[in-house]
Amino acid sequence: MSHQSTYNPQTGVEKWVDERLPIVRLGYDSFVDFPTPKNLNYWYTFGGILAICLMVQIVSGVVLAMHYTAHVDYAFLSVEHIMRDVNYGWLMRYTHANGASMFFIAVYAHIARGFYYGSYKAPREILWILGVVIFLLMMATAFMGYVLPWGQMSFWGATVITSLFSAIPVIGDPIKTLLWGGFSVDNPTLNRFYALHYLLPFLIAGAVILHIWALHVPGNNNPSGVDVKDVKKDTLPFHPYYTVKDGFAIVVFLLLFAAFVFYMPNALGHPDNYIEADPLVTPAHIVPEWYFLPFYAILRAIDFNFLFIDSKLGGVIAMFGSILIWFVVPWLDRSKVRSMRYRPIAKQFFWALMVAFFGLGWLGAQPAEGIYVVFAKILTLYYFAYFLVILPVLSVTEKPLPLPKSIADAVLSDKAKKGKAKSPAPITAGGAQPAPAE
Repeated sequence: MSHQSTYNPQTGVEKWVDERLPIVRLGYDSFVDFPTPKNLNYWYTFGGILAICLMVQIVSGVVLAMHYTAHVDYAFLSVEHIMRDVNYGWLMRYTHANGASMFFIAVYAHIARGFYYGSYKAPREILWILGVVIFLLMMATAFMGYVLPWGQMSFWGATVITSLFSAIPVIGDPIKTLLWGGFSVDNPTLNRFYALHYLLPFLIAGAVILHIWALHVPGNNNPSGVDVKDVKKDTLPFHPYYTVKDGFAIVVFLLLFAAFVFYMPNALGHPDNYIEADPLVTPAHIVPEWYFLPFYAILRAIDFNFLFIDSKLGGVIAMFGSILIWFVVPWLDRSKVRSMRYRPIAKQFFWALMVAFFGLGWLGAQPAEGIYVVFAKILTLYYFAYFLVILPVLSVTEKPLPLPKSIADAVLSDKAKKGKAKSPAPITAGGAQPAPAE
């Protein structure tokens, strides 16, 4: 949704810079005067929250890197040194560790909002694809970062997950050997993961810039899913309306973040990671961090062979496929209506998907045995059926509700509904409410 720039340099220096490098104009047009749909709710604040999370992770990570030693004999001790001896090292470490969880809480909310309001539909396919790329980079960064403390769960998690690549025919073993830097998880593995963990956040930052660029071409989607008809009636300038709204949401989110950092810093971690890695002692249950659990449950749900695909390769295909399928969602869901607000049947299946996803997350933390595996199979089947069967079928069979003519109409109708719900019954001259009609 391109718009005419209204930036007007006020000083000679501003004019001189603007003629040669219009970076201030770019910032003004993108984050101050950018026309934004006037009906955005708080689900649209997670983009700003994610930007803050990324900055927190990069800054705290750089500080931690100054004191960390990427060697199997010293990695665990260097983390303890950061916690005990470095000034405010405990704060940096807990901020970084819990920051990863906060990052994923925000990104899952951001993705769920995209699914619900159809933010992947034309003309925002590239925007959506870049978002999925960012998510994959986040997962790789988080996995490699989890290995760095070199605790028991770090070591065995790295061993299990990297061993999965050996299931891929022909190229699997070379990939695993390349990741390990040898024939087992050892010092070369830790060095590789440390280098990549430091590098990937900057790649994420670059992908975020492309993501924002792709957003500013068609403009924001909105809860009604209708395009801007009249810029003056349907939109508001990003500043001060949405800077204040996003700012409030960021403060609330940071309060949650601070609650974990200061009062329950280890609540989202695993106690076995406070035991130094020992290749001779295997933990009772090897589990990844909580934000990987749904995909881990999908991996373990495939415990059967299918045609020429054995269970290990099938699990790997299902686990990676559960994320890669997001790339083609814009072409699987062909409905012309974006928002689930106006798709009552699709809305019910969407909430069932949310239940399945949370259920898989819980199952991923349980032992891979008995009834847990049965439930994981059922929820995995529904997860893939939602994308491959339900969305395509509903695209051509569902009759959506009438759409508002414009964003302004949607806002006015919402206000009318709220006003009608809140308005009290009229009072008669005698002070009593009128009796209901017979």
